Amino acid sequence: MPANPTLGRRAALHWLAAGLGATALPARLALAAGSDDALSPRLVVLMLRGALDGLAAVPAVGDPAWAALRGQAAAAPQPGTANEGSAAAASPAGAEPRLLPGTLFALHPALAQLHQWWGQGQLLILHAVASAYRERSHFDAQQLLESGGERPFALQTGWLGRALQASGRPAVALSPAMPVALRGAEQASTWTPSRRAPGSDDLLARVGQLYGDDRALADAWAKALQQQGLAREAGMAAGAGIAGMDAGQANGLAALARQAGAFLSAERGARVAWLEAGGWDTHTQQAGRLQRQLAALDDGLAALRSALGPHWARTSVLVMTEFGRTAVLNGSGGTDHGSGGVALLAGGAVAGGRVLTDWPGLAPAQLLDRRDLRPTQDIRAVIGALLQRQFGLSQAQLRAGILPGAPVFDDAQLWRA
Repeated sequence: MPANPTLGRRAALHWLAAGLGATALPARLALAAGSDDALSPRLVVLMLRGALDGLAAVPAVGDPAWAALRGQAAAAPQPGTANEGSAAAASPAGAEPRLLPGTLFALHPALAQLHQWWGQGQLLILHAVASAYRERSHFDAQQLLESGGERPFALQTGWLGRALQASGRPAVALSPAMPVALRGAEQASTWTPSRRAPGSDDLLARVGQLYGDDRALADAWAKALQQQGLAREAGMAAGAGIAGMDAGQANGLAALARQAGAFLSAERGARVAWLEAGGWDTHTQQAGRLQRQLAALDDGLAALRSALGPHWARTSVLVMTEFGRTAVLNGSGGTDHGSGGVALLAGGAVAGGRVLTDWPGLAPAQLLDRRDLRPTQDIRAVIGALLQRQFGLSQAQLRAGILPGAPVFDDAQLWRA
């Protein structure tokens, strides 16, 4: 795919705007002119950087080997038994797993709201899922997952960026830098919160006059002002939004998710948003840390749903991570880099209340290299189905350049009729 020809102008405008204090948009400008179709589907992708332990988030308490694998899980209730939902499992002492009736699985106790969504049929869990990567480098695994290729750095642009470029639709990443996943789309932009006061109308007008003799800069400046206006509209649509929060609050996942929901709800806003959250690399004492991380994830997704309001009914949210972690806890109470993991698909459009898996089992002989959950699903198939739904792309388009080599997936499994 061609490089973004507007990058130089955007960078120049950002530098000038930052120097003058003329805009509240601190990174690359936020919103491209969006779709005017209020009924079009919304897509949010949330990347968990660091590799979430899928067996902690969605423990397989009904697997015969589970108890021996994770220690504390020995006390876990088994689905269908009298004490179902009453004991602890692979979580901080005293916490209770939230069983998913009719399945082998439970949700971590911190995922209270997601458990409700599962009961409402708005959460689909994809277990034993992975990309094509089988090594253990975060850097390589994230690049491969975001690029959508078959090996790390074979592609320099991202699957979402290529899909956006093919469809002509805009997107916004709530991150300080353009993620690999969105590279390749001219209409993709980034947004991060800022506490700097916006410039006065008079100052903005004078900057516009300064650029008046340069057609390219004048057009870009006009577009920047339009985007800033859209961002303000989105902020007002979200109520208090991020404005008024301190820096720590504004950078929290819940605040960013709320802002993403506001962007996607704005009349002329983007219909695709990218979010990311770090801190999932849990090599030591992971129980307490995951309790906090998963609670923040739960709160963030709830904030997104609240901000989307009625648009939630047309929304799909994919939560993914670069790889899973080792099935057995290490000597430090943590887990190391592994293979198979879990992905979540949530939203009002999702046919949820199910765990979609070809479960490989947890007995030592069933593990990959006798240490990892064996992957049985390729996450690129799910990504392909998402892109088909969001942009109306054909299988031929997907396989030709957006997700080369990805398996075909029956997207009817994922959404409500």
